[in-house]
Amino acid sequence: MTTTIDRTTAGTPLEVRPQTLLLTLLGSTALDRDLAIFSGTFVTVMGNLGVSEHATRSTLARMVGRGLLVRHRRGRRVYLGLTPRAAAVLREGEERMWRWGAVNRDTSGHWTLLGFSLPESRRDERHLLRSRLRWAGFGMLRSGLWIAPGAVDVTPLLSDPQLRDHVLAFRAEPVEPVDADRMVRDAYDLPTIAARYHDFLRRWDTRRPLPDATDDLTRHLLLLSDWLLLLRDDPRIPLHNLPPDWPAVAAQEVFHRTHGRLQPRARRVAERAVDSIDAPVDDGRP
Repeated sequence: MTTTIDRTTAGTPLEVRPQTLLLTLLGSTALDRDLAIFSGTFVTVMGNLGVSEHATRSTLARMVGRGLLVRHRRGRRVYLGLTPRAAAVLREGEERMWRWGAVNRDTSGHWTLLGFSLPESRRDERHLLRSRLRWAGFGMLRSGLWIAPGAVDVTPLLSDPQLRDHVLAFRAEPVEPVDADRMVRDAYDLPTIAARYHDFLRRWDTRRPLPDATDDLTRHLLLLSDWLLLLRDDPRIPLHNLPPDWPAVAAQEVFHRTHGRLQPRARRVAERAVDSIDAPVDDGRP
C-alpha cells in the first residue's frame, strides 16, 4: 500500500507511509514498556495525521500478517503489541537516530569495497543485491564495483549462499593520486541527498513547524518519521569528503532542538490519547 500523508511547510511536501507512522507511534509509546495499544487509538492518532480509518486498519492488518504486530483481545476490544521482529526494527531505528546520527566525523579514510558479477539470467538477484547495497550505504563507483564508508559487515547482504561465489569484498583506503572527494561525487548523488536535508530544514527550522498539525503528538511523530527516513537514505559519508556547509550538520542540530522541545508536550498528549494494556512482547511461541 502506498497511501501517504502530506503536510506542507514553505512549499515543501512531507510524505510518510502509514506503516512508518504506526511504527513511530509504537516506538515512542510501547517499545521496552511491554504494552499493547487499543486499535481505536491508532485510528484516532492517524486520523489527526490525515490517514483514513480504512487505511489505518488495513495497514495494521498487514503488519499483523507480516509478523510485526500481535493481537490481544480484552472483551470486544482489540489491542496490538509488538513482536520481537518489530522491536528489532524499532531498536535499529533508534540506533541510527541517536547513536549514529546524520554526521559522520570519521577521518580514518577507510572504505569497504564490494565487487560482484552476476549473469543476465540472474537479473532478479542482481536487482535485489543492488537494493541491499544501497540500503547498507554503498554507492556504485563503477559497473560492478561499489563502495561504502567505514567497515561494513557484508554478511547480511550475502544471506543467499549462491551469491557468495559471485561477490568479493575488501577493506581499503584511497591512495594518491586518487581524489577521494571525486570518488564520492562519482559514487553518490550528493545533490539529491543535500536537497532532502534542505527540505527538512525548511519544514522544521522555524519557531512553529507544521502549523496546520492537530497537536504536538502529531508534530512529534512527523518529526521522528521524517528524520528517520532521511537517515535511512543517507550513506553517512565522512564529513571531510563532503562539500563545505553540508546541510546534514544544521539539520541534525534542528532535529535535536525540535525533539527536545516537542517530546514533553507530545508525551502529555499521548498520556491522554493512548489506551493501552500490559502485554509483553510476543516471542512467537504458542
